[in-house]
Amino acid sequence: MQVSKRQGVLRRMAAAVTMALLVPMGVAVLGDTATASAAFNPSGQDFWVDSATMGPIKSRIFRAADGNTDRVAYALDGLRARDDLNGWEIETDIARSLTAANINVVMPVGGQSSFYTDWYAPSSFFGLGSGSSSGSATGSSGKVGQKNRYTWETFLTSDLPNALAGRMGFRNSRNGIFGLSMGGSAALTLAAYHPNQFSYAGSFSGYLNVSAPGMKEAIRLAMLDAGNFNVDSMWGPPFDRAWLRNDPFVFAPRLRDQGTRLWVSAGSGLPGPFDRPASPVDLFNTGNAMGLEAIALANTRSFQIRMATLGANNVTYDFPNVGTHSWGYWQDEVFKMTPDMSAHIG
Repeated sequence: MQVSKRQGVLRRMAAAVTMALLVPMGVAVLGDTATASAAFNPSGQDFWVDSATMGPIKSRIFRAADGNTDRVAYALDGLRARDDLNGWEIETDIARSLTAANINVVMPVGGQSSFYTDWYAPSSFFGLGSGSSSGSATGSSGKVGQKNRYTWETFLTSDLPNALAGRMGFRNSRNGIFGLSMGGSAALTLAAYHPNQFSYAGSFSGYLNVSAPGMKEAIRLAMLDAGNFNVDSMWGPPFDRAWLRNDPFVFAPRLRDQGTRLWVSAGSGLPGPFDRPASPVDLFNTGNAMGLEAIALANTRSFQIRMATLGANNVTYDFPNVGTHSWGYWQDEVFKMTPDMSAHIG
């Protein structure tokens, strides 16, 4: 059967969006082979907290330089979050800059393909398979699925902040939260539904209209690629209301009405100082990162238009002239965001 020109365009768009969701880049497009540029930071400490459904979850804590316990910010990872360290620690130096600004940093570890939300059920296909609870959905048995259900929203808004308050004295209100890609979308969601905890949220190259045409299919494919996760276990089938509940474009009025301070950014997709390909593979990956960020930019601009139609004035937008979908640019966004976040937390 012949495919129409329109169908062909839509398929290419869906494929492009899928690739965009596969990033936190720093991961090569051809495989999960990225090496750390900053890696383990000895100034951080492991902080373990039990989740009723996910078991013990590790976070990495970096203390503010002045020793305060009132100013706290959570840094969320991307779709390919690892189980040993948060990508922000592996790939950037933001812990040093934020603690120097007298902000305590909380980096949750794990949550690959989770969107940091509470899932309907453990990820499985036709009820088959058993895997890990908080990391990859492919267990040592080779079967696909999870033993336990993701409940990241509950963990980040109840289990973890309560433990931080009880054991470290951290304030669990007027916190900041930010993330990249998957984590950027989740940061806005968590701030929208938990305004007492989060007075500030930042999204870098986030996907801020997850129920838009093509996005549900793209997220399904991306989550299959990143750990063999089943999106139906997360937000149900495409017609389920959970998709709307977790769509920043849809819940934008909440962010406006609550006055949540936001920082929203995406690069232009044009290469800049962090794009210096030294091999054909590097050149290929840079080209992909350019296309991915161009898609993130279009998605973020849509959210900007939505907020403008609502008359919202609680957002700072940053759209640099250069920047691809990669960690160096996200790190720079944190550096730029820090003074604004500092003024609106604690």
